[in-house]
Amino acid sequence: MLPLAAILLAVSCDGIQGEQVAEASSSATTLQEVAQMLSSLPLDGRQFAEVHSAVTASTLNGYDEEYTMKDLFAAPGSGVGDQVLGTKADGDYQHPLRDLIREYLSDRYRTKAGESDYAAVEEYIESLVDADIQIYWPFADCWDGKEEPVITFNPGTEAEANIGYTLDGNQVEVSEAVARERPVWVVNVNDDSAYTTYEMLLKQNPGWGQGGDIYVGTKADDETDVKSLRLKNFMMRRNYDSWFCGASEFFVKCGLVENFKAKTEDDLRLYVPTVTDFMVVVKRRQMGERVPFNVLLASEWTDQMEDIAFMITEDDGGTITSWKVEGTLKIKSKTYGIEIELPIHSRDDIVWRGCLSRRYLLNNSGKVQHFGDVEVTLELS
Repeated sequence: MLPLAAILLAVSCDGIQGEQVAEASSSATTLQEVAQMLSSLPLDGRQFAEVHSAVTASTLNGYDEEYTMKDLFAAPGSGVGDQVLGTKADGDYQHPLRDLIREYLSDRYRTKAGESDYAAVEEYIESLVDADIQIYWPFADCWDGKEEPVITFNPGTEAEANIGYTLDGNQVEVSEAVARERPVWVVNVNDDSAYTTYEMLLKQNPGWGQGGDIYVGTKADDETDVKSLRLKNFMMRRNYDSWFCGASEFFVKCGLVENFKAKTEDDLRLYVPTVTDFMVVVKRRQMGERVPFNVLLASEWTDQMEDIAFMITEDDGGTITSWKVEGTLKIKSKTYGIEIELPIHSRDDIVWRGCLSRRYLLNNSGKVQHFGDVEVTLELS
């Protein structure tokens, strides 16, 4: 089984101020409150640079342009994945954003005696962290290092525009077109930090080399034709979510019986399907671009395995279920079926799913293939 293969589990969170997290995640009122709070802070270039450093780090780790409240309070300037890698934030921030938030809340929560209610402040901060609230900065790579952001929030609808707050106290309408022209911070809820991106897997396992260049496992004997299957690149032809939600998180899932060399029907009991399941984050600015990967989906596909289960989904959460499909194996010219089960969430968008035959992949190896609203290049060699 490939070290890359992993079943990725969704995060579960506590509530915010007594509410269920499912309600908090879709509550525009809660997110709007945080956006208004941020716009009321005396922000300057120091905090702008901190947020920019964090979202840049998240991007380098394969995630969206995001700065979670968890990282904001635990390690200012750190991006999603930095703590897992043991990476420290680049800057030693003299007045980080977390200090401004605490000062604001200290004024907001006071006892009858006029003193700051420390317990109330920490409880509110904890609720922000537990609800996975974050700052999402689309098109952050275009920032000139000076211009102040407009701060808005995910309204939880399919609206293309929403109210935004400037740091001088004005309100403006914010759309994706505006976010392309000037810095916009969107307060929303994190969807991807619980997953491990391919970039993170490579950083955690540098010995793998450049993507699928490293073969894993032992090659079969000379009597069996063994090939490896790679995903060379990935292109998204449309955005699946509202721009307030951020990038599209796709999961590529592949199920087969690796290194299958059974000689009798009884040998079937010795084999179980292998599932490779990894996340591909495609940022909104990357729509229509062919993003290179070179991911090894299967290292030992023998000629006895006639087809594989293949599925691409766009993550929308929900309860974990599965898609069951029958793969076919051949033993001495006789065909046998084996059940392959691929994980899926109940609210996921199914971009494409089905079986891909060995013959089809050999005939189309290295060619662009269309699967719903995405295009991928698979190589079987």
